[in-house]
Amino acid sequence: MESLVSVEGVSFRFGHHQVLNDIVLSIYSGDFLGILGPNGSGKTTLLKIILGLLKPSQGRVLLMQKSQHDFTEWGKIGYVPQNATHIDPYFPVSVQEVVAMGIKSLAPSERVAKAGEAQAIQEALKHVGMESHRTRRIGQLSGGQQQRVFIARAIVNRPRILFLDEPTTGVDAQTQEQFYDMLARINQDEKITIVLVTHEIGIINKHITKVACLNQSLIYHGSHGEFCSSQAFKELLEGGHHLVSHRH
Repeated sequence: MESLVSVEGVSFRFGHHQVLNDIVLSIYSGDFLGILGPNGSGKTTLLKIILGLLKPSQGRVLLMQKSQHDFTEWGKIGYVPQNATHIDPYFPVSVQEVVAMGIKSLAPSERVAKAGEAQAIQEALKHVGMESHRTRRIGQLSGGQQQRVFIARAIVNRPRILFLDEPTTGVDAQTQEQFYDMLARINQDEKITIVLVTHEIGIINKHITKVACLNQSLIYHGSHGEFCSSQAFKELLEGGHHLVSHRH
């Protein structure tokens, strides 16, 4: 399997506070990885370091086997940040215009041909089940629908890997289930590697194939099935973190 991300001995300090300690982690093509852990465990910090938004105190990150300094193909990485759906409901922009922003954000050399933009937008919306809403204003949609649109924006350029940070916060259980089914289709049918970051440890879902459990240090990295019988799982439960596996 091809390594898309290699985290090599990464540590991060904020002032005198140690946020991450010697993280070693690899993400491979085809993975559906859940990065789990309680609030304050360093998950979002690790994600920002992988994306080059923060610089580690120690260690380094390789993206598609290149150092971050030498990596230029950012269009191959999709990202949906926390609170992506916290927008002004009266903001005058349509669903298809939001998705188009994913194309406009790239350097001209990375964009799809102008003639193919409309088709790329249509296909991205179809993948997330929002094709029929393309002319509606983004503020008219529910939070779950908005999140789907922002995923469409992140995948419109057909990235190799998609990162999502706390994507289902505030979404009801039924919508969450549909949401994960959608991500699984993107992972399997579109061959896009998925990395899902969440503090809601109970959201281990049937589609997640690998788990990285983080609490400043990496306390587990492996298959979903092995995680549910691991010491890391047991320690989280004993620590009062409610963790239920929804693997059906």
